[in-house]
Amino acid sequence: MTDRDLPDFTYDPPDVPLAFVHEDAQVLVMDKPAGLLTVPGKLEGRQDCLISRLQAARWDALVVHRLDCDTSGVIIFARTKAAQGALGQEFEYRRAKKTYVARVAGEVAEDRGHIDLPLCADWPNRPRQMVSHEHGRPAQTDWEVIERLPGETRVRLMPHTGRSHQLRVHMRELGHPILGDQIYAPETRAAHARLMLHAETLALHHPATKDWVSFTAPAPF
Repeated sequence: MTDRDLPDFTYDPPDVPLAFVHEDAQVLVMDKPAGLLTVPGKLEGRQDCLISRLQAARWDALVVHRLDCDTSGVIIFARTKAAQGALGQEFEYRRAKKTYVARVAGEVAEDRGHIDLPLCADWPNRPRQMVSHEHGRPAQTDWEVIERLPGETRVRLMPHTGRSHQLRVHMRELGHPILGDQIYAPETRAAHARLMLHAETLALHHPATKDWVSFTAPAPF
């Protein structure tokens, strides 16, 4: 279940054109807008999503990975089954490297750090995730400060694992939740119309050439 599958959340996807970052015979790299599901949601009225819009323009697009509905940024799709399998292994074996930019509450004191807190589903409060040293799966995130501003900090986040809501929970546990997070920091939602989290770069081995390639979409905030 995604954030937008909760009945309390109105799903009003943005009416914006597709934003291509890169396109070739094997892959499609997109800049996903905030507020748009990657794949259809389970509840009625949540069928509009990035893959359906993309397939209307590129019929052969295949899902490889996902971004949370409220997260924007770089996401890659395959154009052949072979490419889909190769790209899937890049994520499965943690060869793919991702960086995110976020605006978080408060002024972070340290310049950089490492978070190692296992995560699992908070079942009575799905889709929330929580830290659990007993039941959680390993989750690690590196972070570094980009800029400090009055009352907030701009940070770069480098996840080593890909757990659901990992960056959102880790930053909250650090004491600096991501601004605009309707699940983990709802008190900041009034001042921020969106989740201030953006997938800035994605680097991995190209499925055809095997070259190491990197794709970037600048943060819109």
